Amino acid sequence: MANWKVSGNVTNICCVGAGYVGGPTCAIIAKQNPHIKVTVVDLSEPRIAAWKSNSLPIYEPGLQEIVEVARDGTDGRQPNLHFSTEISKAIDEAELIFISVNTPTKLAGVGSGSASDLAYVESAARHIAEVATSDKIIVEKSTVPCGTAESLREIFSGLADPSVKFHILSNPEFLAEGTAINDLLEPDRILIGHLPEEKAAADALVNVYAAWVPQQNIKTINLWSSELAKLAANCMLAQRISSINSLSAVCEATGADIDEVAYAVGLDTRIGSRMLKASAGFGGSCFKKDVLSLVYISETLHLPEVAEYWRSVVEINEYQKQRFTRRMIKRLYNTLSRKKIAVLGFAYKKNTGDTRETAAITVISQLIAEGAKVAIYDPQVSENQIIHDLQSANPAKNIKDSITIYPDAVSACSDACAIAILTEWDQFKTDLIPAPKSQPPAPVPQLRNLTLEDSTATSSDLSSASSDAGSESPEMSAAHASTPLSTPPTEDALEGKPGSERVNWSRIASVMRRPRLVFDGRNVVDAQRLASLGFKVECIGKAGARPHY
Repeated sequence: MANWKVSGNVTNICCVGAGYVGGPTCAIIAKQNPHIKVTVVDLSEPRIAAWKSNSLPIYEPGLQEIVEVARDGTDGRQPNLHFSTEISKAIDEAELIFISVNTPTKLAGVGSGSASDLAYVESAARHIAEVATSDKIIVEKSTVPCGTAESLREIFSGLADPSVKFHILSNPEFLAEGTAINDLLEPDRILIGHLPEEKAAADALVNVYAAWVPQQNIKTINLWSSELAKLAANCMLAQRISSINSLSAVCEATGADIDEVAYAVGLDTRIGSRMLKASAGFGGSCFKKDVLSLVYISETLHLPEVAEYWRSVVEINEYQKQRFTRRMIKRLYNTLSRKKIAVLGFAYKKNTGDTRETAAITVISQLIAEGAKVAIYDPQVSENQIIHDLQSANPAKNIKDSITIYPDAVSACSDACAIAILTEWDQFKTDLIPAPKSQPPAPVPQLRNLTLEDSTATSSDLSSASSDAGSESPEMSAAHASTPLSTPPTEDALEGKPGSERVNWSRIASVMRRPRLVFDGRNVVDAQRLASLGFKVECIGKAGARPHY
């Protein structure tokens, strides 16, 4: 193509990496900018084929409809969203290129266990440098350490045609899985970092977002500040979760209620109520990885006290998962040998099939080590994904001997002596169970917030783990399909769309073994309502509820 000079009008965008961030972000950009051609590229043919189909490679509420409008023109428009494995062609034609590839924690070498692995970012940059024949705006979408833009500049200056100019911007994502579409349509801020000499490039990206985002929500700041801001945001969110989880241990030891404590603390306008939900531990691709990245950065800057402070955020999270499992073991008379434990929920949070760093992997691995037989049900995570994730932490023989995946919750709980709820799927809620007459007034509900998510999938030659950090499979988990049952307007068994039909806790009570223990790792059930059905309920940061016989 003819050499394009940076101006305020972008007409062709390419995104390298068809993952959790690249796919949804570009779908929204394409839908809101019908005049811009948007191409998402990845060398993983199965992944691109999934994006072209009616079964997208990731689950996100509202995503399918957005993709169909921009990709297929279902509203009568000309399709402008494309998915392709022809990376070189898309790069050369584009004026603006998002780099949205994986930045996992390094597993070997200097910084192993904490530093971000930028191999996939470097590979993407090298590919761009080698094939670009016209000026490009390069946009960092992946979460990267402060200073990465300078490394990209060196790569482009050393490999690219000297006549081709590369304008580097930082545009971190602030999405929460499960609410990503709303986060994209109504963002609280769009951050664009640039050097003073790159203002024209920044203005071009501003114009892309201005198609639907109010101007006051689009912030342009220093390039290095933008790179650090995303890392800092994730670390501070993780810090809040670890803080409330540490207090949940105190609540259990004293008889305080963690939800009431969080509500009271959240009323302080200096603190606010969000991200104060106790659980069995945070998961996802970003929190642990980004906190550890900040630990490494602090260490390299010779700030050991800072590094130790942030390391404790991760340590509390690991402690919380172990504490949850130890509580289960203690309540089951200090032995799990040959006991069936049902696990409801494997994804790290509701409304996603993402299992990266999910607390379920740690908890289930510890249950297996204690000799338990573990039955697992999750409405969105496939059996293959569950087995793959557990095999990363356990010998294959142990998984075969100890793990069974079920298509519904009642089957998973049949003949089990205990249940562990590890994902807050709406279908596990108990609000359809009549409240016991003696039940005290429910505590004032607090606002619930969902965790942020990081950029993920990458081209298979740019990232050998195309779909996610810590996963070798390029395939994302598909929805767990099952035959819906006819559902009266009361709770009934089970499936359908995730969260659309409630688990029948009465049926579960009838098929479980005593003592019918429920360990709620997400505080999603009403303990008193379940107790009225004969369950003994142990919640995070609360005293256990006893059954009514």
